[in-house]
Parts: sequence; structure tokens; C-alpha cells
Amino acid sequence: MNKKQKRWRNRIIVALIIFAIVMAATELLPLSIWLGSERGAVYLEFALFLIPYLIAGYDVLAKAARNIARGQAFDECFLMSVATIGAFAMVFFPDTGPHMAEGAAVMLFYQVGELFQSYAVGKSRKSIAAMMDIAPDYANIERDGELVQVDPDEVTVGDIIVVKAGERVPIDGVVIEGSSQLDTAALTGESIPRHVDAGATVISGCVNMTGLLKVRTTKPFGESTVSRILELVENASEKKARTENFITRFARVYTPVVTIAALALAVVPPLLGMGAWSDWILRGLTFLVVSCPCALVISVPLSFFGGIGGASRLGILVKGSNYLEQLAHVDTVVFDKTGTLTSGTFNVVAVHPEAGIDPDSLLSYAAHAEAYSDHPIAVSIKQAYAGEIDRSRIKDVQEESGHGVRAVVDEKIVLVGNDKLMAAHESAWHECDLVGTILHVSVDRTYAGHIVIADVVKEDAAQTIAELHAAGVKSCIMLTGDRRDVAEAVATELGLDEVHAQLLPEDKVNAVERLLANESDGAKLAFVGDGINDAPVLMRADVGIAMGAMGSDAAIEAADVVLMDDKPSNIARAMRIARKTMRIVWQNIVFALGVKVLILVLAAVGIANMWLAVFGDVGVAILAILNAMRCMSVKKMSE
Repeated sequence: MNKKQKRWRNRIIVALIIFAIVMAATELLPLSIWLGSERGAVYLEFALFLIPYLIAGYDVLAKAARNIARGQAFDECFLMSVATIGAFAMVFFPDTGPHMAEGAAVMLFYQVGELFQSYAVGKSRKSIAAMMDIAPDYANIERDGELVQVDPDEVTVGDIIVVKAGERVPIDGVVIEGSSQLDTAALTGESIPRHVDAGATVISGCVNMTGLLKVRTTKPFGESTVSRILELVENASEKKARTENFITRFARVYTPVVTIAALALAVVPPLLGMGAWSDWILRGLTFLVVSCPCALVISVPLSFFGGIGGASRLGILVKGSNYLEQLAHVDTVVFDKTGTLTSGTFNVVAVHPEAGIDPDSLLSYAAHAEAYSDHPIAVSIKQAYAGEIDRSRIKDVQEESGHGVRAVVDEKIVLVGNDKLMAAHESAWHECDLVGTILHVSVDRTYAGHIVIADVVKEDAAQTIAELHAAGVKSCIMLTGDRRDVAEAVATELGLDEVHAQLLPEDKVNAVERLLANESDGAKLAFVGDGINDAPVLMRADVGIAMGAMGSDAAIEAADVVLMDDKPSNIARAMRIARKTMRIVWQNIVFALGVKVLILVLAAVGIANMWLAVFGDVGVAILAILNAMRCMSVKKMSE
């Protein structure tokens, strides 16, 4: 609670104490006997209740006056001012009872509700502010043998910065010296530190936990990950959901309509001789108090704000409440394969030597033949080989594009590649039953065996599909440019409903267009990709979800929802958050409107008094705010 809120709270507490004392005095003390007349006691009550009323509500009255002067009269301050001033003005109608206590109570409890709202919004903002804490205050640059702290904006691409233990990485870059553990929790929600050493890419916003790192920057600060995320979070509130926009438009029409209705209720019946002026004016004032739409205009945006804030703490960045609303209605989820459901890195999954050939010897020949290649397949073979590569054993390396590599290793001709390479060199080979990329190895035209390389399915990918189906998603579909047999094997393993393989980027867009055309009314389609190669599809889907997007500008630009870690299971968590947020939004809308309509009817027929009106306004608002605050509970929202 900030200083302004504390002063506000203290003022309301003082007003409540004075109100309670005045209430007790007027109820328990024989004021009319002491003053010698009933009217004298009424006027004294007027003066006494005016004290807490003005202490609590002077700012509401001032705001209402300013808005009237600007021609913007119809808001909750206007409604509260007219209703409470009217309640006090009832003292001038001798034929009716005094209503100063109700007038003061309406203003007091309205302010209590406003203070509660301010606290709730502040708490929600803290979940967003936690994300803002990733912003670095400075960067360390070495000058004349000393470390100097400079503004991150002053650092240019290619500069060497020093990140000490306990400091945040200020700018994206590559480690050139040192090793350490990085805390990425603020970006991804992941509690396990990430190990980095020379050659590793680091992104801004992470906390260096142990050793000293020297980092060569690869982006200016304004384009680094932390800047892009902060910009994304700050702009999230600008993109409102249809429900939120409806409530805003509703309040603009609703407020003047109920004001005119209250005026008609107070004036028309007594003009027609249907009762005393005091009775109908009181009904009109009660009608005004109940009609204040603050429960809706507060709780609905607060629910969305809380949902977005709660998601951000899990490393799920939603660009606006409109995307949160659409995510809640998704019934079809389309996945890219590589980097989304699979790790995107090739690994050796099997080594099948021919009879009499040692597996390590087969890997050794393949690793030496691929020693000079940077192709992902070559890298995976070299990583799988346990020994050290002796380049003095290698001669005459020739890469045959699309086929493989030919090299002389230990004076023997070694071929490593696909079946086309074997056929081109008239070497024997045979098929393998395993699904993946098959690298055949031939030594001096004698078939030595083959190595199976595959893009490994992520640990939580199958769990993701199961959770999405459990959440009511009808179709989980995979689109990939990979071979059909590989794609179908992954789809079977994960339990996907459909798979479309060997697609070019434009084929993916066409496939999504067809799926969108078949969507039922109100249902939405989400596409999940890595955000770089899939930008066109991410932008075309109803909801584009980019995952594993730490440092990916394309992902942050193209997607509507950005998952900062590499876990597909967070897709299901994001959908659960969106759906619970929408349930809470509609609970508040139905509850607030239902109670208000009921009490408005009771007020119009003279059954509801001003105390019931206080509940209809402030009570409903507080209950709706409490319900909206459930959106901020990350654990409950993502379960």
C-alpha cells in the first residue's frame, strides 16, 4: 500500500469512527428531550452526520463537480453525489423520516469499496511489476582496467560486458569467458538454474548466480529480450477483450439511462398524484445508489488483469485480454513438430553395426569422417562418439550435397550418408526398421553398419496432448515439413488426432486456412510454433502461441501468446488460466446484474430502503472484486 492509499485508508477509518459515534449518540441519547423539540434533534443529526460524510466524500463531490463542468456528468461519482446529497436533503421534508445516516453510510461504504478496489488492482499490478523487475539498471564495461557502470542504452553491439554474481544480465549476448548458473525464473517460471559457459547464448533479464561472466553483446539494449518483454507486458492492457469492451460501452449507456429513470421515478408519480413527493424522491435516490455500475466496470477488467498477471508469473506472456478471451474458446490446437513437440536437436538413438564390427569403431569412423562438418546431423554423431577426434588420421574430405560425406580415415575410404550415397559408390547397404534419419557407413566399400538419428520427442509432449484433450480440445493436429514416416511415428507416440507431413511454409498456411473454414461458430483455432519459421501461420491463426521464445524477436512479434520456456505443457496451463478467467468474468457479470436488477425493482416499488441499496452497490462490488482476485492465484488457476 503506497502513501496515497495509506492517507486515504486513514481518512476512511477516521470517518467510520466518527460515523459510529454519531450513530450511537443519535440512537441512544435523548437528543429531542435535551433540545426540547423533535425537529431540533433532526437538525443536530444533520450537522453531526455531515462531518463523517464530508471527511469521507469530499473528493467524490469535487470530482463530480469537475466532471459536470467538463460535460462528463454520468459516472459513479455523479450517482453517489446526487444520491447522498438527496438523502441529506430529505431533512427539508417534515413528513418523512430523516435519512442522513443512510446518506453518510452510502458515501462511507462507497469509499470503502473504492479503497478495496485500489488495493486489489495494486495487488494485481504487483504480479506484473514482478516481471518489470527484470529490467537492468546498469551494465558493467571494463575501461582502463576498471569496471565502470554505464546505462544499458550506452552499450553497443559487440561490446564486452561483465556480469558479476548476483547481477542481472543486462543485454543479450554470447559468453566469451567464464562459467556460471543462470536463474531464468523471472522469464520462464522455471526454478532449475541453467548452466552456461564460453560459447553459450545468454539473454537479458536472467540472474547470474555464481561465477563471473564476460559477455559479447549481440543486440542493442532496445532490441534485447528484456526490452521486448517489458514492452509486451506494458501494452497488454491496451488490447481489450470483447467482453471488456462490451462492459465499457454498456456502462456509457447504462449510467445516463438509470439516472433519467431515477429522475422519472422521483418526479412523475407525485405529479400524477400517486403519493407524497418525499416517498417517491426517496425511491428515486435509492434507485440511483443501487444503479451505480462500479461492480461491473471494476471487476471485469480486474479479472482479465489478474489472469494476465498470474500467467506472466509462469512465464506465459499474453499480449492482451482479447487473446486471453480467445484462448478460452480454443477447440483446435495445431502444432509445428520440430522445436515444439520435439527438441529440435538431433540425437543418436541407435548404432547398428554389422557382424564382427565393434559399435565404438563404427561411431569412430563416422565421427572422423564428419569431423569438419557443422551440419546438425554431423554434430550429433560427434557428440555421441565418446573418444577424441584425431584430425591427423583424416584426409581428402569431400561433402556430397544431399547425400553425405566421403573421407579417407586411416588410409581407408569411409562413406557416411544416405542410401543414395551408398548407391552412387556401389556400396552394399540395407534398410532399418527404426524411424529416423539413417546414416549408412561403408569402410573400403564394405558395409560396416548404420547409425539412427532422430529428433527426440520432448518429455512433456505426450502429457500436453492428454491434458488438452482432457480440457475439451477436440482436435490436436501436427503440421510438419518432415518425412511422413517420421511425422506419423511422432503422432502415434503422442496421441495426436491428425498429422500432415512434408509441408512447405505456404502449405502450412493453406492447411490452417482449411481448418479455420471448418471451425464452428465461436470456436477458435490456436497454432503453436517456434515463432521463427512459423511466423506466417502464427499470425493467421485465431491465437498464435510461440514457445521456447527466449530471445526470439520473431516469436514476440508474430505470436499472441508467448511461452518463455521450452515446455509444451504450458500450453494447457495457459488455456486453463484463460478458461478460469472467463468463468470468473461471467460469474461477476451475472451476479452483479442479477442482484442490481432485483434491488432496482424492489426500490421502484418502494420495498428496498437505502441500507439495502448500500449492499446492492458496495456489497456487490466488494464480492465481485473478491471473486476477481481469484484470477491472481497462479497455483489454483493453472491446476
